[in-house]
Amino acid sequence: MRVDKWLSSVNVVKRRTIAQDMVKSGVVFVNGLKAKGSKELKVGDKIRIEYLKGAKEYEVLQIPTTKTIPKSQKEDFVKELS
Repeated sequence: MRVDKWLSSVNVVKRRTIAQDMVKSGVVFVNGLKAKGSKELKVGDKIRIEYLKGAKEYEVLQIPTTKTIPKSQKEDFVKELS
């Protein structure tokens, strides 16, 4: 699954267009490398998003098979590291 699609599917960001803009502006990193929108994620990948007030890191636990998941199941798909 593409990094921008994953970010919106697991409710890290609200909309995919926001995720796409974040990737384009260079604030999303996958395993320490600046991510492109077409970057395919795998289980175990580490994602870092650099916000203005600091950075947050996430670990991919699962790849969702549907467009979105319920917010109550977010912990099954993503682990917040910092």
